Amino acid sequence: MNIVKFHVKPEFREDFLKTFEEANLNDGQISAKLVQIDDNKFCSMGLWDSKDSMDKAMPDMIGFLDTIRHMLEEISEELGVTDPASGPLIMEH
Repeated sequence: MNIVKFHVKPEFREDFLKTFEEANLNDGQISAKLVQIDDNKFCSMGLWDSKDSMDKAMPDMIGFLDTIRHMLEEISEELGVTDPASGPLIMEH
């Protein structure tokens, strides 16, 4: 699973949401979710059939990020415009 936190510039909120709505799943991606965690803060979650599939899709995910980069606020100097994390799904109910 990969998880990415975004801080969206207020003037781009609707464009950001539309871009996510129109995005396609990558090969090996089972699902994609977008959660609103604050007014203009969002967290995307992608579930994959394998780590290998996720790794192979990395260039496409970076390409997608490049299409929305101008819509995002810098989270920190260290992180830039995203706060990513990934790892195996341990439990699901």
